[in-house]
Amino acid sequence: MVPDRKSIRVDLQLIADMIEPHSRVLDIGCGDGTLLDYLVHFRHVDGRGIELSAEGVNASISAGLSVIQGDADTDLKDYPDDVFDYAVLSQTLQAMVQPKVVLSHLLRISKHAIVSFPNFAHWRARLALGLLGRMPVSRTLPHEWYDTPNIHLCTIRDFVALCRELEIEIESQKILDTTGRIRQVSTELFSANLFGEQAVFLLRKKIGS
Repeated sequence: MVPDRKSIRVDLQLIADMIEPHSRVLDIGCGDGTLLDYLVHFRHVDGRGIELSAEGVNASISAGLSVIQGDADTDLKDYPDDVFDYAVLSQTLQAMVQPKVVLSHLLRISKHAIVSFPNFAHWRARLALGLLGRMPVSRTLPHEWYDTPNIHLCTIRDFVALCRELEIEIESQKILDTTGRIRQVSTELFSANLFGEQAVFLLRKKIGS
């Protein structure tokens, strides 16, 4: 069952706030449909979802959401160009086999993309690796190394560099600390990479690219 619509995670609320009402939205890796349900009922979007797990698909459909089972790594290529206003990839980029290709597809099938991910350069992750010699386990990286779905972890600065390479414009970004509070820092600064536990980016293709 989809959780209480008034109690979605802070990062999901930030994503919802970036989306204009009555937009066409594709939520990729939508899980149990928590964000999609909120968007449909509170932002009044025309929302669709794609989810790999059967459990997530079943939970979403049970909540009355339009969700299909699919794999973003292989299925996004089948979507037409510019069919959505927003494509959302929340806490899923690091689990993609081909994150660069997936990111390119997001900006092909939609006018805007919203991407959130855990920051592997956060100071707690650095501490675990540098001082303890162990792969970090945290609120945003909750799995042990041997059972994690994450295969392409990155830092905030890595992601910004990839956007430059793909000629993607960063419209806005939100850097969250361990308490979920937004840190008012530039992604170019050392402090964003050090103190940001997770990041939420609103993207679009550069004009003329």
